[in-house]
Amino acid sequence: MAKATKVKIYTTSTCPWCIKTKEFFKANNVKYEEVNVGEDEKARNEMFEKSGQFGVPVTDVNGTIIVGYDKEALKKALSI
Repeated sequence: MAKATKVKIYTTSTCPWCIKTKEFFKANNVKYEEVNVGEDEKARNEMFEKSGQFGVPVTDVNGTIIVGYDKEALKKALSI
């Protein structure tokens, strides 16, 4: 049985690349947890610890950190 994929995306309300990433997930039926780092300081700190920077989106796919909207990296991390 395949391991469940855990996807978490760190976003802000005004980020166009965050929207693109979420549209990519929707198009590929990827379930994800979204965290708005503009509203959640704890999540912002968690995102910085994982990625080393404050730019969004930051996506965590089973521990693989992808900064920005990188379609090929997302496909590879999600095995699609």
